[in-house]
Amino acid sequence: MLATAVMPSSAWADNTSPVGLWKNIDDATGKPRALIRVTETAGTLQGTVVKVFPGPTEDQNPKCTKCEGARKNAPIVGIVMITGMRKDGDEYSGGEILDPENGKVYSSNMHLLDGGKKLSVRGYIGVSLLGRSQTWIRQE
Repeated sequence: MLATAVMPSSAWADNTSPVGLWKNIDDATGKPRALIRVTETAGTLQGTVVKVFPGPTEDQNPKCTKCEGARKNAPIVGIVMITGMRKDGDEYSGGEILDPENGKVYSSNMHLLDGGKKLSVRGYIGVSLLGRSQTWIRQE
């Protein structure tokens, strides 16, 4: 019983679902950009930024200055950047993803890789071929 009490939370992670904490890796630089907490409510996934990793010359508390509506000038930490994702076979689709750097919202899909240790996240306009992907790394 004591062994289970001291086991890291990652030992309890459900690697068959994207629910959990993920490190977002920038597809252009290869550097970590944020930690995103993915949760599920009534079969729909959403992702909220819980921490950012700005560079030394960047704003340490960035805001979504290019976002529109309620997200305009909202702190990036705490912003919901993934909405509406639903399980569709081996992937999750039908949702949207916000790019806080340009304020744009894209259609999105995602699927687990490497036994659930990684998450491939794709944002696109129109068809999935016209977009970009990132690989996120499970933190717990």
